[in-house]
Amino acid sequence: MSKISSGFAVRSLIALAVASAFPLHPALAAEAEAAAAAEGQDAASATTAPATKGQLETVIVTAQRRAENIKDVPMSIATIKGDKLDVLTSGAGDIRVLSGRSPSLNIESDYGRAFPRFYIRGLGNTDFDLNASQPVGYVMDDIVQENAMLKGFPVFDVDQVEVLRGPQGTLFGRNSPAGVIKFDSAKPVFKQEGYLQLGIGNYSAKNAEGAFNFPVSDTVALRFSGTTQHRDDRVHNTNPTPGKGTQDFEGYGDNAFRLQALVQPNKDFSALFNYHQRNYHGSATLFRANIIKQGTNDIVDGFDYGSYPSDGVNYQKLETKGGSMRLKYNLADITLHSITGYEKLKFNSRADVDGGYGAVFAPPYGPGRIPFPVETADLLPNHKQFSQEFRAESNYKGPLQWIGGLFYFKENIQIDSISFNSFAAGNPQNIPFARQFQDAKSWAAFGSLNYTVTDKFKLRGGLRYTDDSKDFRASRTDFDASNVLVTVPHTLNSSSHNVSWDLSGTYELDKNTNLFARVATGYRAPSMQGRLNGLSDVPSMAGAEKALSYEAGVKQDLFDKRARLSAAVFQYRVKDKQLTAGSGTVNMNQLLNADKVTGQGIEMDFQANLGYGFSTTLGYSFNDTEIKDKKVRVQYCGNLANNAGLGCTPTDPMAAGFPGNVLIDGNDLPRAPRHQANFTLKYSTDVANGELYALTDWSYRSGYNFFLYTAPEYRAKSLVEGGVRLGYKWGDGKYEVAAFGRNITNKIVLLSAIEFDNLTGMLNEPRTWGATFKVNF
Repeated sequence: MSKISSGFAVRSLIALAVASAFPLHPALAAEAEAAAAAEGQDAASATTAPATKGQLETVIVTAQRRAENIKDVPMSIATIKGDKLDVLTSGAGDIRVLSGRSPSLNIESDYGRAFPRFYIRGLGNTDFDLNASQPVGYVMDDIVQENAMLKGFPVFDVDQVEVLRGPQGTLFGRNSPAGVIKFDSAKPVFKQEGYLQLGIGNYSAKNAEGAFNFPVSDTVALRFSGTTQHRDDRVHNTNPTPGKGTQDFEGYGDNAFRLQALVQPNKDFSALFNYHQRNYHGSATLFRANIIKQGTNDIVDGFDYGSYPSDGVNYQKLETKGGSMRLKYNLADITLHSITGYEKLKFNSRADVDGGYGAVFAPPYGPGRIPFPVETADLLPNHKQFSQEFRAESNYKGPLQWIGGLFYFKENIQIDSISFNSFAAGNPQNIPFARQFQDAKSWAAFGSLNYTVTDKFKLRGGLRYTDDSKDFRASRTDFDASNVLVTVPHTLNSSSHNVSWDLSGTYELDKNTNLFARVATGYRAPSMQGRLNGLSDVPSMAGAEKALSYEAGVKQDLFDKRARLSAAVFQYRVKDKQLTAGSGTVNMNQLLNADKVTGQGIEMDFQANLGYGFSTTLGYSFNDTEIKDKKVRVQYCGNLANNAGLGCTPTDPMAAGFPGNVLIDGNDLPRAPRHQANFTLKYSTDVANGELYALTDWSYRSGYNFFLYTAPEYRAKSLVEGGVRLGYKWGDGKYEVAAFGRNITNKIVLLSAIEFDNLTGMLNEPRTWGATFKVNF
């Protein structure tokens, strides 16, 4: 047994024991006795009575494409909803606010609000190219959102978020070997209802969100929901050359809406139509030159968050439009589903990637040493996605239940990568540019079986066949050695096939406790990238990766359903793991495959009504990942072989015969913190015919490597962030006013970096605060 595996089992048992003995029993017992006394019962009978005041609500999920009690689903799964979701999205935070708020979940971005990157159990992708694939699937209202630009849609009017951990290769398919993030919007209902929430905050933040649901007739209901979010700039350009480049940064305007129509002429047929749109404009992420102290991961002395000297132009623009049609038809014993989805987007992001102004050969320059100017933009002028699923499922009584279906996916994208002359008046576009085109198609056949072996033991199994093909073209237009403008084209093609499967079981130990175990496989289709920096560059391709995962755990209702525990241990192996390596000197990426990556860990979710007006949630995860490939090598920061004494100080073994390269065998996966924890505590009490409440939430994550190699400068510090919300509801919940704060300790740390030789880094969000008013009708 490995050094990690032996400790892993011990830690898992300790975690389960601690969780089971969580010292809240006296408070719960006291409340149970009080409730029993009020009803003339003893405490023992009260714990076996039907649902009483203070019990947790049943959580229903659709992780396995059926509505089920979360306790009965044999996998590690968590939900984010209700008060917890409300406090996290206070101040109109983007989807990254969910990072660390569920065990094993990390979300980060090099593009700010526009391009989130998801990690589950350490598995993700640091690639910043607009064609990057991710091993975490993202499903919004039953439609897979493949391109990363589709994954940052604002979170509003959402019923709940489901985090499905581990491979989801059977029912959700390709590109989900790490797991799936599933968003379910509030659906139309046949009654008039809605809400309006208005918010203000520091940096002149102004936000509005609302929904209006109304029945048109007995068979048609409509629901319109939307959000508008605005914040002024909070960072100023202090470049000593007045008027050079964009002058103010980090403001944004983010507007989105969703229109749904439910047509239900009878109990056997329904059609749900969904149209959604987003229009976002703001600043690209600020790349801050020479912000890291060499030899450490400390921010330089005298750092001022509100100052950013730059000679470049900075902006982001994103427009997305999409729609879906979900048809459901109930036959006598079978339910038929048809799910059609269409998405399209346009994106343009421009930034001063060198992080400063001037250059060593074009003074003045700063802050610190600027080796060369890099002002670039990436555009998605054309993107289209179409998906279609047909699914049938049994709905009769009996021990055997099944699901079967077909799935089709098609995507067409174009990516332009251009650069600008920061030294010329008006920062004009340079002639050299790179262009990528990709046409991707995929189809799959899938099925799953559920079999009730006994009243206490249930088995599930699934199988999916996937066929993927990609046609890829990339070109670089540039001047050759004779100063003649030429275009060098390249083509790549791939065709892959895969069979994914899973097998799981649930055993009811008693009426409050389920044990589960699961074995599952996952698959990520080949990835291609043509982010070319010169005529001699060629595109890179990473072959398909395949994951095999084992997990086991317990789901338990405690203290007369006033508390709930879910805990799991897991271990996985990914063969031919797709990795993204930087160039070491310029803002480029290269795809490669490592022989194998392994991971193992534990996850725990706990929630409870503590009594006396208090309730809490607690989550923890331990993820230990390791790259296993003795030959794989990558270029490192600033390529010190050419820039001695500059840039970072790598600690990995040098690759013999390859100057400026290191070996990464044995390293953790990048952006994969080993430890994550989250905690919320809420207190509420009745005051003057209303409810006064206070809620605080905290998250912790340990440090992680920014890149595939290790260097002290490129390792994130551990981070604790907290939020608070204080509010009052009155009029039977019709009205609510609240004050909030996010990152209340104002902890500022490095989240990522650019691999130049001037220690350029990116930071987390500073403290924000504000107030909201909400009316329900």
